[in-house]
Amino acid sequence: MHGIISNAYELAQVAAEQAGVRVHLAQPHDYSPIVQLFCRTWGERRVPDAALVQAIGYAGNTVIVAEREDGSTVGGVLGFLGWDEGLHAHSYMAAVAEEVVSLGIGRAMKLFQRAVCMDQGIAEIRWTYDPLVQRNAHLNLVRLGAEVARFLPNFYGVLNDEISGDDVTDCFEVRWRLNSQRVRRALAGNPPAEPVGSVGLELVRDFETLRRESPTEAARLRAESQGVFVAAFAAGLRPFLDAAGNYVFVHPEDSIEPPPSVGV
Repeated sequence: MHGIISNAYELAQVAAEQAGVRVHLAQPHDYSPIVQLFCRTWGERRVPDAALVQAIGYAGNTVIVAEREDGSTVGGVLGFLGWDEGLHAHSYMAAVAEEVVSLGIGRAMKLFQRAVCMDQGIAEIRWTYDPLVQRNAHLNLVRLGAEVARFLPNFYGVLNDEISGDDVTDCFEVRWRLNSQRVRRALAGNPPAEPVGSVGLELVRDFETLRRESPTEAARLRAESQGVFVAAFAAGLRPFLDAAGNYVFVHPEDSIEPPPSVGV
């Protein structure tokens, strides 16, 4: 098992080097820069203060920072433990500086979070994402190999933040079974098998821009997608992403099962 964990750290290190950053568990002097990055991303109303971030980090959770060579903070993750339906890490907030968002820093931080959790005997990470943001769907479901477990309509309520504005906060909850065959294949660059199903939903390629520039059309698509998601989940279907980047709803090969133990 030591070899599996070492491999996880090596994979994270390679991803960080490719992204041009150093990724590590945050130290006390990192907390304020992480909060400042969260503020630039979501606005001041949305983010926890540095004291809360410090407390979460001090307790031994995954508060993670990505730094450039000059020491500037360009990425941050805030995660903590949960035990609903089994012990897991919940990754609550993740942000990458706008000017470097396309460099792979988000993936590098996720891989480091995976390695740290496996090192501590945690075999599953969960988080939520907006199901209409196609780039996040691709990262989560294809490149990382996570699986959608639940649809959570308007999960956080209307936040009026810098990202979602007055849009409702529909979320997919994903579960990342860290040492599953699906995840290992995804991290090796092998995409999941192409889903085949009769129910689907075509995604707008840049929903965030659409939401800013045409909020009425974005609201229409949101309402339409809600109906599709509710009906699909009620029928026992789960969304997967096809090669074109659209959702296909199928019966999962197996239910969301308790993650395998990784040991330490």
